[in-house]
Amino acid sequence: MKTQVQQTALWAGAVVALLAALPGTGAAQGERHELSGDAVAVYNLAGDVTIEAIDGAAVRVTVERRGADGARLEVAKGRIDGAQTLRVLYPADAIRFGDGGGRMELRVREDGTFGNGSGGRRVTISGDRGDFEASADLTIGVPAGQTIRVHLAAGSVAASNVSGDLMIDTHSADVTTRATRGPLHIDVGSGEITVSEAEGDVTLDTGSGDVSVRDVRGDELYIDTGSGSVTAAAVAVRDLTIDTGSGNVEVTGGSARSASIDTGSGSVELHLSNSPEEVMVDTGSGSVTVRVPDSFSARVEIETSSGDIDLEFPLQVSDWERNHVTGTIGSGDGRLTVETGSGSVALLKSR
Repeated sequence: MKTQVQQTALWAGAVVALLAALPGTGAAQGERHELSGDAVAVYNLAGDVTIEAIDGAAVRVTVERRGADGARLEVAKGRIDGAQTLRVLYPADAIRFGDGGGRMELRVREDGTFGNGSGGRRVTISGDRGDFEASADLTIGVPAGQTIRVHLAAGSVAASNVSGDLMIDTHSADVTTRATRGPLHIDVGSGEITVSEAEGDVTLDTGSGDVSVRDVRGDELYIDTGSGSVTAAAVAVRDLTIDTGSGNVEVTGGSARSASIDTGSGSVELHLSNSPEEVMVDTGSGSVTVRVPDSFSARVEIETSSGDIDLEFPLQVSDWERNHVTGTIGSGDGRLTVETGSGSVALLKSR
């Protein structure tokens, strides 16, 4: 038979559990912060970040502490380098986060900011080492027209429906965005980038990881990966630039006034639905296929050190050798240059 004290304790525990489960309670919502200003920056070392559109005039950040030492995390705010900031502070130099044996190292300044090549204390984040187990999941609500910079060392970032100037900078994290409006800049040290339904100039940079884009419309689409493949579909831009140190490039159903593709090692598939003014493709090793409409008109130069050259367009030949062709298609309004160190080259009509 339970004593009155035991029964009271049980009732209290049940009430706490019920409140934690109810929507709208502090336990379910986490710690909320508001940041006002033309430019806002958020810094966090570890966790999952969700960025979404909201109504209103201020950026709203909800912080959910995770891990055995999550309660020891602190949140700081204030103006730094012209931006209102929110910084999650980790009082440790060896942080355990995630699964597996992955490990990364970076410099963190005393105010909790990091990046831009500046100094600070050395911090390691590892899945199986470190005596401080903590992370913070962030939900960032962004009003329309806001300039916001999100910095994350390890974890993941997902953004949707944001209308403004958005920059995402991570050391080791996958980044996914959908239905953004305005300038979008993503810089990832190691991780995959996936972008869909973006309107505005888009710049994507990853040191190691695949990049996938679909339905991007704007003046410029720039993609740079040190190691990783690039796939792009249904893009409509003025200038398309893709540079990969090692990895295949595939562009399908796209249109661009100018297209520049450069890969150190990897095949290139470039299928354009319009007749571009300028196309440049350069690969150290890999085959190249370019498809353009029947109306395509350009001065052409194709060179391959080892491989065949296949043309479906009538060419007014200026010079034709086994591995080098120059000439004119149509009235020669545009320019097409293709060079590969090793691999075949095909200039074909769009199907």
